[in-house]
Amino acid sequence: MQESSTHTGAHAAGVPAIEARELVAGRAAVVIDLRSPTEFAEDHVPGAFNVPLFDDAQRALVGTLYRKQSPEAAFDAGREIVVARIAELCGRVAELAGEPLAPADLAQRVRAATSGGIEQLERAVAPVAASRLPERPVVLHCWRGGLRSRSVVWLLRTVGFERAVALHGGYRAWRGEVVRGIESWVAPPAFVLRGLTGVGKTLVLRELERIRPGWTIDLEGLAGHRSSLLGGVGLEPVSQKRFESRLFERLRATEAPCVVFEGESRKVGDVILPGPIWRALAGGVDLELAADTARRIEVLKQDYLAEPGSVEELARILPTIERRMQRAAGAPALAELLRTGRVDELVALLLEHYYDPLYRHSQQGKRYATSFDAADPAQAARAIAAWIERQPAGAG
Repeated sequence: MQESSTHTGAHAAGVPAIEARELVAGRAAVVIDLRSPTEFAEDHVPGAFNVPLFDDAQRALVGTLYRKQSPEAAFDAGREIVVARIAELCGRVAELAGEPLAPADLAQRVRAATSGGIEQLERAVAPVAASRLPERPVVLHCWRGGLRSRSVVWLLRTVGFERAVALHGGYRAWRGEVVRGIESWVAPPAFVLRGLTGVGKTLVLRELERIRPGWTIDLEGLAGHRSSLLGGVGLEPVSQKRFESRLFERLRATEAPCVVFEGESRKVGDVILPGPIWRALAGGVDLELAADTARRIEVLKQDYLAEPGSVEELARILPTIERRMQRAAGAPALAELLRTGRVDELVALLLEHYYDPLYRHSQQGKRYATSFDAADPAQAARAIAAWIERQPAGAG
């Protein structure tokens, strides 16, 4: 990209653009994601606002025209959609940026800018490197920094909105930074909290984060899943890309002397742990957490029945678990125990006949460095922090 001042006037060719690495470096910016709601939901730059140029149906229509008719047909359809809502869109961008937008006939400007077709518009909105940036720039992007975002940046700047810049390469460039950042992560000494289902590993992990900020990586929290067949109940599991963006932000936010994980398999729900994370977890020092059955039942009830609608979710999944369990003939159905409110009995059966056998099988041959009573998460966290701090440097 060629060098250019950010003070690009209405008649200058091109629009100023910044590189994704500048966002990674923590530059203060208002990030506006112009992609469709579905694209945004799958993943986005942390903190970005979704102001879609096309909704999902409109994006599908334009894509179909592009594939089945021609780029020109898609361009014409897209132009009409944008003309109809460009004033609302630019108004929303200005609102999020906290800056008034000068009055202008934006629809007419769009028609004039697009009257010469795709090639002319491409030349007008070609990206040029922003050599000087305003304080707190408004960074607009689409999937790959194409016409969607650069055209809106150009339009905003023609009416004096000088804070508007494009993200060179769009979301795809940001995604590349995420992947590279995770792959290049070098783990500090790692410690892994392990123990039977319901001992409260997540509760202890979060308490440990409270008293030693930056020490932990809560993989289940980042994934929105508890890493079991029932693990999504009451939660909102995220996509692989969204998980990795969250993980990348976490890795960037801490330079702790160690990292503490909750023990996981390579998959947390449908999310696969990236190689550096999995190697750190699999090679970490294993710490055992223990609690009696009564405590474990209480923890699981809090986990799985706290949210509205959780009972209905559980009722749908329990028959699948029941088919995998070996139980005596005539034993009450799990869903029936739930329906009749015999929740403690239900949880005890799940622990005895499903979760505990699976966990013990997965942990065969595992050696724990030490064990902690997890009945009181705060007390357990303090004990774990003290134990880790007594270890020689590099002990992980």
